[in-house]
Amino acid sequence: MTQQISFILDGRVHQLGFEPGSPYTPITTVLQYLRSLPNHKGVKEGCAEGDCGACTVVLAEPSADGKLNYKAVNSCLLFLPKLHGKQLITVENLQDAQGTLHPVQQYVADSNGAQCGFCTPGIVMSLFGHYKTDLSAEREEIEDTLSGNLCRCTGYQPIFDAALKALDERKEDRFSQEEQDVAAQLKTISQSGVRIETTTHYYSFPASLQEAFTEMEAHPGALLLSGATDVALKVTKQHQQLPEIIDLSLVPELKKIETTGDMLRIGGGVSVNEVLEAAQKPFPALYKIAKRFGSKQIRHLATVGGNLAGASPIGDLTPVLMALKARVRVMRAKEQRTMALDDFITGYRQTALQEGELLTHIEIPFLSEQIKIGAYKISKRRDLDIATVSAAFRLEFGAGKQISEANLVYGGMAAMTKHARQAEDFLQGKEWNRTHAEAAARLIRDEFEPISDARSGADFRRIVAGNLLIRFWADDAGTK
Repeated sequence: MTQQISFILDGRVHQLGFEPGSPYTPITTVLQYLRSLPNHKGVKEGCAEGDCGACTVVLAEPSADGKLNYKAVNSCLLFLPKLHGKQLITVENLQDAQGTLHPVQQYVADSNGAQCGFCTPGIVMSLFGHYKTDLSAEREEIEDTLSGNLCRCTGYQPIFDAALKALDERKEDRFSQEEQDVAAQLKTISQSGVRIETTTHYYSFPASLQEAFTEMEAHPGALLLSGATDVALKVTKQHQQLPEIIDLSLVPELKKIETTGDMLRIGGGVSVNEVLEAAQKPFPALYKIAKRFGSKQIRHLATVGGNLAGASPIGDLTPVLMALKARVRVMRAKEQRTMALDDFITGYRQTALQEGELLTHIEIPFLSEQIKIGAYKISKRRDLDIATVSAAFRLEFGAGKQISEANLVYGGMAAMTKHARQAEDFLQGKEWNRTHAEAAARLIRDEFEPISDARSGADFRRIVAGNLLIRFWADDAGTK
């Protein structure tokens, strides 16, 4: 293992150590690092929690075909070691050596897409990330790309105009011309793993699952992370030091999506954005909810395993995965076990993981034609917001129109993601119609005792929880 990280910035490989006297630690964010440099002040800190997008940068890393994948991410949620083996691109890097602006920059300027300018660099970087993919120039795609960027000045229309023009005329840019050279440089950077030890911190990147278990055994108190979109807030908002970290984001066994027999198997380290893409055809309800997960910047980093292992009562993916009857595989060095996701979540921020165990895979069985699935998320904002109430419904039907099994799963209604058991029992054996949906909705309103908080009152949550089942019936009836 190496004691330093290596990455490309400004066209050259940087090697960064964390020796005594260094102004940086392993939990220094990329945002803080860039702001400390004299020529990278375009990146801004607005919220320090991934909500505003003013800190957006783009990371490029080699893919299996030898090309580079470009991903817009929030630099305020990115610890410095995560740059290892990647190219870091900031707004200052977009113009060429002659000072010619990148097409995205030029069109934003020409379309009056910037006023105060504070958020503009982040917006430009999000659009640049879009420009470097094969995503379309349709407004819906652009809205998704910009869902993690706030702008209080322009009303967005000039920004949309700029995006449409730039993407409609998309062509090779200087990054395309330099891609082979950059990919070759990145391949010279050792991917055998990184271990950083200082007087105050220990941060390791195991390069295999077995190496991860060895690290976990040697450092049983270490914090495990992969995307770190949640964990990073412990540093940026709570000012914790996190003395020991094992970063699983380089473990290849955790980053695979496989179709095996009658199920889709997803590695715990797969990003939410990759889950979204894999789920679109076989699991449209999961796709729908994953699309509402944070912003594109966050989805590029956040992992499905991290979302489930955090066991938040308002975790976006948990209700729909429970309704899909997903199972999780957990492993330790020499043994493994598989359990239903229902059994994995045991309480508020609690799971069935034992000491030395790691969530490695999520397995989702494919659906038959006798199954109906629906998923909903209610929040104050459509994009980049925490759920007030979320719900996922699964109805299985027998030979007739009668329901043979009902699964009604809710987030935001209790200390953990929870089934509406009374309503499930009521629906079993009954025909799926409005009368029975409304009767089950009344049971749901009486079954839960949610809290009141900044997002909603308890009464609102109860009413919405019941109404979502009626909406599921109406949506289903509307497709017939």
